Amino acid sequence: MGESLLTQPFVRRNGELHCGDIPAAELAERFGTPLYVYDIRRIAERVGAFHTAFAGVDHLLAYSVKANGNLSILRRLHAMGCGADITSLGELYRARQAGIPGRMIVFAGVGKTVPEIEAALEYGIYAFNVESRGELERIDEVATRLGRRAPFAIRVNPDVFAATPHEYTRTGTASTKFGVPWDETGDLYLWAKDRPWLVAAGIDMHIGSQIVDATPYVRALECVLDLVTELSAAGVDLKFLNIGGGYGIRYDHDPGMDVDELAADLVPPVKSAGLRLILEPGRSIVGDAGVLLTRVEYVKRSGRKHFVVVDGGMSELIRPSHYGGFHAVAHTMPSQGATTRVDIVGPICETGDFLARDRELPLPEQGDLLAVCTVGAYGFAMASNYNGRLRPAETMVDGNEATLIRQRETLPDLVRGEE
Repeated sequence: MGESLLTQPFVRRNGELHCGDIPAAELAERFGTPLYVYDIRRIAERVGAFHTAFAGVDHLLAYSVKANGNLSILRRLHAMGCGADITSLGELYRARQAGIPGRMIVFAGVGKTVPEIEAALEYGIYAFNVESRGELERIDEVATRLGRRAPFAIRVNPDVFAATPHEYTRTGTASTKFGVPWDETGDLYLWAKDRPWLVAAGIDMHIGSQIVDATPYVRALECVLDLVTELSAAGVDLKFLNIGGGYGIRYDHDPGMDVDELAADLVPPVKSAGLRLILEPGRSIVGDAGVLLTRVEYVKRSGRKHFVVVDGGMSELIRPSHYGGFHAVAHTMPSQGATTRVDIVGPICETGDFLARDRELPLPEQGDLLAVCTVGAYGFAMASNYNGRLRPAETMVDGNEATLIRQRETLPDLVRGEE
């Protein structure tokens, strides 16, 4: 199964897996394992696909920093015309370090603190995505004290169900913590009209993650545009619509979101409304541009089951354990012989420490190098030091050049700042 799910630019040449033009084994030898590898040309291809698909409307790609916030990647994305969707002071700092100007940054998240709001206002961000009345009141208080105008977009909860692989990734229904209820949104905009330091700049929505069908976006968009019309009649003229992110990619044999089809559904109504369109892609930009290289430490058998113990686990990639996420796994070198059903597991002291379960693979041997696919998003970004593990190195491949873009942590890093 892993072989058929390898994506460009991770291809085999003479049976050996390459990352760009470089053999995976060469990268592992040079940088060690476990190792994240990202191909910048694939990232550029995905950014280009979005820009082309949405060329018919004024738009901003506010890349979702939470997906993968490596500074080298952020800098390259900015050079490709991307801004940033941030959710914390730390992500604002990353965006600033990457040279992304405030006018290309939107600030999302349900729990913005006073220091975060202050920093965002001082940097001149494009807009806050507001999640509650209390948050808008806090932004008003801070903006008034600082004497800085605060552009905002209320995140509407349209109560639209979007089929996602896990309940944790559904954010557009009334049962979640996200957004302002539909029937309270208009009154909140009208309240803000009388606040001199608040600027109602747009309207926002975000209905989930890893969505592969455009239908929920269309349904939510219809609701939001109706509200835009009502607000305009009441004297609130908005400039942009933030459609959020969540565009799915291919992990298994289910297809990802067709960006061209999504644009065909979204661009005409948004353009007709005279609004700028903000998109927040993350996974759909970097997801299939990354692999995790991990080395086999042991192969053991328990009853009828084979366990392949590798040097990477849930501390490097938690999606399989946390979300039940599927990632294809493949040998990096030519492999022959009959396949065996195996579990690919890590060294962590948890039964839930696995990268793949019940996979048909030629039985790996100690020392073999495996590639875990489609880990460019929510891979390293969710890595931890659990069990005293050192977070792995990250590399970027551009054709036949490989650059270390994050050093592997060291033992002193584990205790830095402690007494």
